[in-house]
Amino acid sequence: MSSYDDDTLPLQPPIRLPAAATLASSVRSAPLFEEAAGELKPDAEDAEVLGVWAAHCRERLAADEGLLLELIRMFLSREPVTGEPPAALTGLGLVRQEEPYTLSWLGLWVARQIIAETTGQEIPVMGSLAETDAATLLHGLRAYPEAERGEELAGWLKDRDPAEAADELAGALASVSPLARAVGVEVLSTALGDTGRLALTRLLDQPRLGAVIAARTGRDNRRPAPEEIAWVLVDMAAALLEFGGEIGEVIESMAMGMNADEQAGTIAILAFGDHPWTGQVLRVLIDHHPDDKVRASARKALRRLRGLADAQL
Repeated sequence: MSSYDDDTLPLQPPIRLPAAATLASSVRSAPLFEEAAGELKPDAEDAEVLGVWAAHCRERLAADEGLLLELIRMFLSREPVTGEPPAALTGLGLVRQEEPYTLSWLGLWVARQIIAETTGQEIPVMGSLAETDAATLLHGLRAYPEAERGEELAGWLKDRDPAEAADELAGALASVSPLARAVGVEVLSTALGDTGRLALTRLLDQPRLGAVIAARTGRDNRRPAPEEIAWVLVDMAAALLEFGGEIGEVIESMAMGMNADEQAGTIAILAFGDHPWTGQVLRVLIDHHPDDKVRASARKALRRLRGLADAQL
């Protein structure tokens, strides 16, 4: 089966899926069900039906790379396709057969599993985050469009005390990924009203995290200390990388209006910021920045970063 690299596959928006009983019913009505599932007893539970069908679809798609690529392409585009759908996808119940055709519930469900297995990217399902902790919620919300984010967040907040929910989200900010942290800051500053903004204010004195919050919310009264500047720069660039943004956007976010000489001087200190994404950000600058001085400074910083890491072993 072909492999997809999660570092290059942009984060995918959430999908909507029906209950397991509806999915299992779709499996039982698939044209190839009787042929492919003799293994199942007539009274098999829905979970067993879905497990057997998922394994069969993966096996069938692994044997035909063209079918696999078509399924993934349809999933990533989320657009209807004109023409005759591939017979195998129809037989497996993975496409809706009207013209133009699209992925069925089963097609979305199977494609989501395959992408998770081959890239490690867990594409969220709408409504699935309501019972999770704050860190899992923020991780899941990273690729949600604004309307869907509001819907998912409302489900998570439904049975929670607003102040406790804000504190839980604020408490997760230090440990989540850069993009999840950016989402959390935005949610607290815009979606939870004064309660959320107060929870952020209480974090401003924290080293590094407070500086990132101030930078993202425009709080000019909380300026970053010299040792925090590198961490803030890397965190904000890393959030763009994590989302799968254009390389030009990442480079521009690092520039912050500075000329090439100023950028080179700033990049030289990134190795001392101790941010876990520093190496990835520096490699982007080395490979893609248009200025020789900046690229050279990034190479020097990366060598220094590796030297510091070796010294800590």
